[in-house]
Amino acid sequence: MLTFIPTPIGNPQDITLRAMRYFEEAELFLCEDTRETKRLIRLLEERYGMRPPEADYLSFNEHNGTQRLKEIAERLEGLNVVYVSDAGMPVISDPGQILVAYCQERGLPYDVLPGASAVVTAYAASGFEEGRFLFFGFLPHKGSERSRALNEALNTGYNTILYESPHRLMRLLEEIAAVDPERMLFLGKELTKKFQTYYRKSARELLDILGKELVRGEWVVIIQAKENERKALYLEDILSLDLAPKPKAKLLSKVTGEPVKSWYEKLVESR
Repeated sequence: MLTFIPTPIGNPQDITLRAMRYFEEAELFLCEDTRETKRLIRLLEERYGMRPPEADYLSFNEHNGTQRLKEIAERLEGLNVVYVSDAGMPVISDPGQILVAYCQERGLPYDVLPGASAVVTAYAASGFEEGRFLFFGFLPHKGSERSRALNEALNTGYNTILYESPHRLMRLLEEIAAVDPERMLFLGKELTKKFQTYYRKSARELLDILGKELVRGEWVVIIQAKENERKALYLEDILSLDLAPKPKAKLLSKVTGEPVKSWYEKLVESR
């Protein structure tokens, strides 16, 4: 049977007794990084007396997941198989999704254990009142794809959660501050670890504060939703631009998701 097991996002004490029992009984570990998983297993053995598993360790990640699945397909049915990511809840922004789909398509039993998640931990710490949110994971690194994704994150109408690496955090803050400097953000740095830090301020204020520090660690960024009127005003701003229908239709399409052709026809009819 295949079991998806969350691992601590920082503090090893967040492992569960149930997770350790499944680790002890595992015959095959599928890991985002086998080195990280072996390090965790050794730590659990040394600190908490977990019995060492007699298991094989294979990498299963975004680069080799599809090919690896072909190699281990038969073993999934006959062994106690555990899947773990490097930290947190597996499958979420994680190649384990193809394993879930494989089991569903073939009617194979699988289970998912509850456990640590940076998404819900950060959201609970944010204090944002709205109970609904969207999770975007990591934005594309560059180009128009990144611009479109960030624009969508800023205009979803919901609080939106992102992951960000230390060397791109300042760039993200600069991008948000350039279009909406007063947008309220919550940043969670190194959640559950020794240097865990929370920030809840505007994009402009955070850019000023963190611009004076050496940015390190992994970050969760939560963008607070704006009122619906903000999106309407943004559309009105674009509509008021002195542009030909074709480029204006492309801008409107990026913001709303409505086809370019549809916007183009509306703009031509309104002239």
